[in-house]
Amino acid sequence: MKFPQPIPVSELARRLNARDVIGDSTIVATGINEIHKVEAGDIAFSDVKKYFEKTLASAATIILLNEPAECPPGKVILVVENPFEAYDSLIRAYRPFEPLTSPVSHDAEIHPTAILEPGVIIARHVRIGAHSYIQANTYIGEYTCIGDYVSIGPNSIIGSDAFYFKKLPDGSFQKWRSGGRVIIEDHVDIGAGCTINKGVSGDTIIGTGSKLDCQIHIGHGAVIGKNCLFAAQVGIGGKTIIEDNVVLYGQVGVAQAIRIGKGAVVSAKSGVSKSLEGGKSYFGIPADDARDKYRELAALRQLPELIKNSGK
Repeated sequence: MKFPQPIPVSELARRLNARDVIGDSTIVATGINEIHKVEAGDIAFSDVKKYFEKTLASAATIILLNEPAECPPGKVILVVENPFEAYDSLIRAYRPFEPLTSPVSHDAEIHPTAILEPGVIIARHVRIGAHSYIQANTYIGEYTCIGDYVSIGPNSIIGSDAFYFKKLPDGSFQKWRSGGRVIIEDHVDIGAGCTINKGVSGDTIIGTGSKLDCQIHIGHGAVIGKNCLFAAQVGIGGKTIIEDNVVLYGQVGVAQAIRIGKGAVVSAKSGVSKSLEGGKSYFGIPADDARDKYRELAALRQLPELIKNSGK
């Protein structure tokens, strides 16, 4: 998430009641993001000491911590009482909750050639490009950006909140304010009954030319490449990156925060629990090279006979 205007560190320190400022206090913050998507100028946080080093080594420039640490050159640490609360308060300040009071928000930007069927709901700050077609009873959530020649099937939900909670010491969960967006690039087709979550503070992206069948779920902050093809009931975990030209057949489940390489093909009902190289075919639970999996299955079919013969 990018801020409308850069924020000086001195102002951030004041707003967040920072106990200490360590490092370059002349820096300005241009955005805020999760650790896996931060860029120079972004704010990131950590409230667990064992993760301090990873956060400080990231591309983030402004780091919120709950105790002092050595600051790398060109960065600044703000020591605050509760980094999570500080981080979340900034999201809420720049993405405040604004309930929808009409079917189509007055500040949505909808191209004159776009078609909205009856029952379509368009939230605030949405942009819809030329010749896009949104079918009946679909919901388009706040800050969603839809490109040109995009088709979205009926009863889909685009831009729902991220499924993202912080576990508290008492075992309960505190919800983060979702400040990210969904970006659907040009010539994307999305089937009926799909759900695509927006990012926590970054963007969920569906690349140009990709095609999604019905009843598909894309988790928060996932990035789908160009010209991908997903069959029905595929589920993609949050923060996962799927490169261009990947094919996922029906009911493939993909874990969070992994990467599937360009041109990979995953057969139906497979479970992807780790990153996969591109240009290969995969099958099984957990998904692995399809040729190896089929050899394993062939060997397993011979197991009863081997056991029977071993007793002779």
